[in-house]
Amino acid sequence: MDLTLLNTYLPASAGILFFIQSCYHLGLYRNLYVHSQKEKPETDTPPLSVILVAKEAGSELYKNLPAILEQDYPNFEVIVIYEKSADDNCEDVLKLLQEKYPNLHRSFIPDSARYISRKKLGITMGIKASHHEWLVFTEPNCAPTSNQWLRKMARNFTSDTDIVLGYSNYEKAKGWFNRKISFDTLLNSMRYLGMAIGGHPYMGCGRNMAYRKELFYQQKGFASHLNLQRGEDDIFINQVANGKNTRVETSAESVMRISAPLYKKSWREEKLSYTATSRYYKGFARYLMGLETCTRLLFLTMVMACLASGIFTQDWIMAGISILLWLLRYVMQIIVFHKTSTTLGGRKFYTTLLLFDWMQPLWNFRFKMQQKLRRKDEFMRK
Repeated sequence: MDLTLLNTYLPASAGILFFIQSCYHLGLYRNLYVHSQKEKPETDTPPLSVILVAKEAGSELYKNLPAILEQDYPNFEVIVIYEKSADDNCEDVLKLLQEKYPNLHRSFIPDSARYISRKKLGITMGIKASHHEWLVFTEPNCAPTSNQWLRKMARNFTSDTDIVLGYSNYEKAKGWFNRKISFDTLLNSMRYLGMAIGGHPYMGCGRNMAYRKELFYQQKGFASHLNLQRGEDDIFINQVANGKNTRVETSAESVMRISAPLYKKSWREEKLSYTATSRYYKGFARYLMGLETCTRLLFLTMVMACLASGIFTQDWIMAGISILLWLLRYVMQIIVFHKTSTTLGGRKFYTTLLLFDWMQPLWNFRFKMQQKLRRKDEFMRK
């Protein structure tokens, strides 16, 4: 190809990709920060049930459950459904906490239960045991950042609302791995919460969400995906959520902070589970997110190609354009990611953003390949 023609196509392509990336950052990723700045009036505080399913989580419940039980909310119950284990003191911890908190209730998953996801069975048991219409879900390794968590979630419980999605991310800890998983969780939250804010919800996360009990029964629980080990949060919300019945809570007081995982393997297994269930999502959202990843990698590749070609041909204008486009996008990223993360009490991302911008698509691709190479029955009910 003629070098003059190449030097025309390369910057033009980079410019188009820059425009697409700008649409994602300013039209989608920015939604979470903008929404968090809006004032929401406080509403009634209907009674509600908080439901957790625990497995070998005695120490996590001892650490995190008091922050849930001590919420500044007039009428709520906390139901913990746990799996019995000889290596865990979960039952003892719950008995101890029940002496102090009368609104804590517990039950266990029968050992005889077979051929169904234990997590889905536990959630179903918790819902059937609940006394209230509104159900709030979280997990044993999560703790609310304030005692106003339930109030902030409940202010979205309007007559037209069936689902409320909240934000969660990892607590700050030293080390590269903590930065990595915090960034990955932030980006995914900016995607699915940003889409929900824009009127196109496509998934939810069981660490911080709420929905009506009636909705669960209307959907016949998890009947449509009982063959899968997971999907109790993302697939369920994907099936029942729409732009009219879903709201998002993004105040800093409503954030759920996740305990840093003790082992990298636990995070990887969780990512693999979501990778396995994401292919069952209905709608265009996962393809839209895939397009962002593709255009991101293409943009970065095109910028490097423009710079290399400009230097090789001594076309300093083209080299300058490539650097300018990259800088503009980087500044835009810093503003969007920094404001969103810090507003919600998370990490600051500056230089690490340069690396994660490249690495995040690569590690997600690795998870997809690992999921495809594994046996299908590893993601099926057991």
